[in-house]
Amino acid sequence: MSQHLLSYINSPYDLRQLTEAQLPLLSKELREFIIDVVATKEGHLGASLGVVELTIALHYVFNTPEDLLVWDVGHQAYGHKILTGRRDVFHTNRQLHGISGFPKRAESEYDVFGTGHSSTSISAVLGMAMASYLKGETTKQHIAVIGDASIASGMAFEGLNHAGVTNANMLVILNDNAIGIDPSVGALKEYLTKVKTNPKLAEHNIIKSLNFNYSGPIDGHNLPALIKELQRLKKIEGPKFLHVITTKGKGLKQAEEDQITYHAPGKFDKLTGERIKKEFSEPMPPKYQDVFGHTIVELAEQNPKIIGITPAMPTGSSLKYMIEKFPDRAFDVGIAEQHAVTLAAGMATQGMIPFCNIYSTFLQRAYDQVIHDVALQKLPVIFCLDRAGLVGKDGATHHGAFDIAYLKCIPNLIVFAPRNEIELRNILYTAQLGLDAPIAIRYPRGNGTTVNWQQPFETITIGKGTTLTTGTTIALLSIGTITKNVSQAIDNLQAEHEKVSHYDMRFVKPLDTQLLHDIFLHHKAIITIEDGCISGGFGESVLAFANAHNYTQQVYTLGIPDAFIEHGNTAFLQEICKIDVVSIKEKIIEIITQTQIES
Repeated sequence: MSQHLLSYINSPYDLRQLTEAQLPLLSKELREFIIDVVATKEGHLGASLGVVELTIALHYVFNTPEDLLVWDVGHQAYGHKILTGRRDVFHTNRQLHGISGFPKRAESEYDVFGTGHSSTSISAVLGMAMASYLKGETTKQHIAVIGDASIASGMAFEGLNHAGVTNANMLVILNDNAIGIDPSVGALKEYLTKVKTNPKLAEHNIIKSLNFNYSGPIDGHNLPALIKELQRLKKIEGPKFLHVITTKGKGLKQAEEDQITYHAPGKFDKLTGERIKKEFSEPMPPKYQDVFGHTIVELAEQNPKIIGITPAMPTGSSLKYMIEKFPDRAFDVGIAEQHAVTLAAGMATQGMIPFCNIYSTFLQRAYDQVIHDVALQKLPVIFCLDRAGLVGKDGATHHGAFDIAYLKCIPNLIVFAPRNEIELRNILYTAQLGLDAPIAIRYPRGNGTTVNWQQPFETITIGKGTTLTTGTTIALLSIGTITKNVSQAIDNLQAEHEKVSHYDMRFVKPLDTQLLHDIFLHHKAIITIEDGCISGGFGESVLAFANAHNYTQQVYTLGIPDAFIEHGNTAFLQEICKIDVVSIKEKIIEIITQTQIES
């Protein structure tokens, strides 16, 4: 792999010393470098390959970091990171103590705004541009790069709407490749497709009507054309909009042909592009998302009122199976979490049974809708919260750390966390039988524990936990799939095993108060364990229960501490949070020893 030019680029200043004639070679080297590293270290591939030329052109024309550049979401920012002083540490991308997979202010002065969730760039850049104007910094440039999927989000339109009535010196670049993680959807996507081929639409388009100086569409892989247009726009004052056409996965045949898979393909052969698949001698337990995806299809075959909804994650959530089987009853609404929740609420008013599948970290973006449009009206929407808990290498922007805390305070809302695939399957079945309130079901990223998970359905009693083991001294109360770690820790106790009881509480809300009374009456100490934040979490609900009923035992709460947990392997992150098997075992022994001393 040739890196003759790239090896000399330690900052955009170095890049700007090159001639334009050298830039095509640099783009080839940069693309090869990204492929070479991601092939073995994994990460988001297709998005960054698609903007190699655009990345080089932006840093070549604009005086970054003095000129401010924001990458929406950040999936496409690998080239940006490599050109801004992180080439030699790029192999640590998304690894524990390595660089982040997304732009991060604390990591580099070139990452002027942290991203990870979509559609924030236009508002952020507008804020920067308005601040520059107030400070008298009249020559500073402000650029937002946003994809065609992200620009369809409501927040992006809010930013465009405001920017169009300002004199902000800002440039919005639409990176239009007709795909986000899954193919882009909606009327705006269809409109952008027409703009590409119809000069009249390009001349009289929706962006111009919002008072932006519109240019394009132009080929995003044509470096001379990009540089020429960016240099022209640099001299124009006020809000500007450049429509750039790119190909996601550009430069790797498989990534161009299978853009969904090669968004984040895992390990692959850097020469052939073929994915390296793990071989297993025995059947593997399914991913939790697939348990949801296959189960909802099974239920929908029997219940015509079931509806599936997801905001732009049909593959990641596995709602794709229902979309394929029942296209009239399953909907990808694009990156529009607020709309997804209220759409589900509207359907629920008419007797439908909507399953609204949203990643835990993205439901945060629709919090008001959960409260105002669903819970306040007591509409039986079924929220399926994928990627709850620690998600691993995507890091702080994607961990589902806060859902228990932000949901359990909402009146009328049931909150459930299955400990395994069978429990998830059964709560999905129970929910569609007809609840008189909304329910949130949280489950993690990755594979479960049960190969033979497609058991006959059983109804789960709302608000009831289960006893897993009984002992004499301390009680462990777990919620969700972290129960596996707790069970393993207890199994490793050997002689102390008989002193420990273990309860899967299942419901964060309503709590099983009858079971809790029994637990407090028969144990000397209590430990709660959750893979959500301790602050405001399940453990604090147990503490509040103990206080309300004058129980005096010590209650120890284990979970995610009051901090943003960084990226890394999930097992390592559990160790950091002290909710791994070894840490739980050590805590149990510590409390048993302390209890013996006190007695």
